[in-house]
Amino acid sequence: MKDIVTQLIEVLGKEAVLTHEEAAMRSAGVWGKPRNLDVLALVRPQNTEEVAKVLQLCHEAHQPVVPHGGLSNVVGSAVTAPHEIALSLERMNHIEEIDKINKTVTVQAGVVLQHLQQAVAEQGLLFPLDLGAKGSCTIGGNVATNAGGLQALRYGVTRQLVLGLEAVLADGTVVSSLHKLQKNNTGYDLKHLFIGTEGTLGVVTKVVLKLEEAPRSRNTAFIALESFEATAHLLRFAKEKLAGTLTTFELFWEEYYRLMTTPPSSFTPPLPHGSPFYVLIEALGQNPEKDQQLFEAMLEEALLKGDIVDAVMAHSQHQLDWFWGIREKVEYAGQHHGWVVAFDVSLAISDMDAYIRHIKAQLSHQWPEYYFYAFGHMGDGNLHLYVYVDDDYESTRQQIEEIVYTPLQAINGSVSAEHGIGLYKKQWLELSRTPNEIQLMKTLKKALDPHGILNPNKIF
Repeated sequence: MKDIVTQLIEVLGKEAVLTHEEAAMRSAGVWGKPRNLDVLALVRPQNTEEVAKVLQLCHEAHQPVVPHGGLSNVVGSAVTAPHEIALSLERMNHIEEIDKINKTVTVQAGVVLQHLQQAVAEQGLLFPLDLGAKGSCTIGGNVATNAGGLQALRYGVTRQLVLGLEAVLADGTVVSSLHKLQKNNTGYDLKHLFIGTEGTLGVVTKVVLKLEEAPRSRNTAFIALESFEATAHLLRFAKEKLAGTLTTFELFWEEYYRLMTTPPSSFTPPLPHGSPFYVLIEALGQNPEKDQQLFEAMLEEALLKGDIVDAVMAHSQHQLDWFWGIREKVEYAGQHHGWVVAFDVSLAISDMDAYIRHIKAQLSHQWPEYYFYAFGHMGDGNLHLYVYVDDDYESTRQQIEEIVYTPLQAINGSVSAEHGIGLYKKQWLELSRTPNEIQLMKTLKKALDPHGILNPNKIF
């Protein structure tokens, strides 16, 4: 009997299948230490029909398959083993339709997020999903991980932006539900079986996404505050005063702000160091003159009331790049220290201050010299945490994770706000999900992928 790689070459053609040796010339991921792919083969189909053929053959052979997007995942969702086949949708990278009337776009799963943003912007539209990895991550990967990002406060996460999708099940069955409808209450909404499930239930091949009108105004400011209570009050105040235009509310604890605005970092501080909290706030709207007046009036009133210490607005593209660079160039922390343990957690705003204080106290008790950086999407309850201790990464990671994750259970927080579970968070899943929930997940997995070939050993 022919081996699976030979069968795939015969069905798809040699150009679509890279052997173990050929695949080893390619990178295995964007983040972390450089490493090359170590797989049985890398398969690159051109359309849904070819994806179906690949999965049908692999299902019959009980051959494990790991879907690959832009490889910017940070929890090991795309990690492969030498006996597994990587299924990359990089050649399925076409934007099939931009519908200006219904404000939708239909794309293949391999389209890079930034390319999609640029294409719809040329048509006067906005796709509001926005994250630091937009230059490499793909729409299929965004859907598979239910990506959140920098504008989720206003527009929601990927789940809220998907109207319909097409996916291929483990046995090669194509499930096509490429609807453009805002409302479709006809039985189970099957697209949610594939959003956020990290390629374990099916491979997403096409997606219909919601678009918005491109903004005509953009007002952005850095703000310094004296207390966490002041930041929470400012968030409520900004929502009230900005007439529905508030899009971003990014919070930085002082340690992160100082790291990112002190040499050898390339960024200078927009506001002086010394405040315990800083916020990057942005509002997008359709009325440039009115929106700017509202934004400036909100800042002025907050200053007069003493809610904020200082603020500076961005008045040029250079300043926008400067302000946003401080938020988005998060890889600098790892470059500065050599390594960090990174987290993305979700919790109620009212619990954030005590949670961060508790973590700092525990880290200080364990390691008198440690570095801790907290920042993130305060408006939707998502914080990113980076921890560095002067010790070996492998021997300390488990201890650090226990300090960060364990307190979340008591406050009904989540160990993963937007990055998923993958390989690296499996042992902590039970802190955020009940045994009955986990069992139901396993039941769904068994029903849709009885041989367990799709992204095996991920999530649980």
